[in-house]
Amino acid sequence: MKIIIEKDYEAMSRTAANLLLGKMYNNHRVNLAITAGATPVGMYQMLVPEVKGRNYLENVHFYNFDEIPIVGEKQGVTTRNLTTLFFEPAQIAEKNIHELNETNWESQDQRLQAAGGLDLILMGIGSDGHFCGNLPGTTKFGDLTSKVAIGPKLKEGLAHEVGGDSSKVPDFYVTMGPKSVMQTRQLVMIANGQKKAAIIKEAFFGPVTETIPSSVLQLHPDLTLILDEEAAAEIKDLL
Repeated sequence: MKIIIEKDYEAMSRTAANLLLGKMYNNHRVNLAITAGATPVGMYQMLVPEVKGRNYLENVHFYNFDEIPIVGEKQGVTTRNLTTLFFEPAQIAEKNIHELNETNWESQDQRLQAAGGLDLILMGIGSDGHFCGNLPGTTKFGDLTSKVAIGPKLKEGLAHEVGGDSSKVPDFYVTMGPKSVMQTRQLVMIANGQKKAAIIKEAFFGPVTETIPSSVLQLHPDLTLILDEEAAAEIKDLL
């Protein structure tokens, strides 16, 4: 495990953007699964002008690693957000975007294998230690891409993701499971802010346990954590 601690959010975002660009600059096909949410916003703002219009990056293919369908709409939450944050402003060709959704999740692992596997997943971490859609109690370490039921409490919490209308929240979401993620050649996790400091310590300096799903990532042979100083506050004395 490699840990990179940057001064602040901007520096953390720049490091993450540079790492992704370095992966993209290969002559062969490159398969990347990337994250939505608030943490990578700054990174995408830096990445877009470096990618837009660069035909020499046509070898790069993009995947989402989880999806919450929106009832009555074509795109799910993750794909919609990735489109707004990155795909659309960077003018990523449709043929280079490979959507995971509620109709094809059962073939996700086979499709990835046929494409040569994922070279890198960029992900965040939840305050409960989840990664991708692997919340505590929803998946097991041995699970591949899975369909996960959404209970009443989680459904209420996800309403803000669909514009506040809980009737648009489905009864399930789909996610690459821990086993699928661990098959990726390189994992990169980004986290910022004091609110992530405790879970970073628990997940990466505590025991490997399904109650803290991200703890399994300790076992990956090529994991990089990119943190700002606040997110790294509780681990600095352990390095």
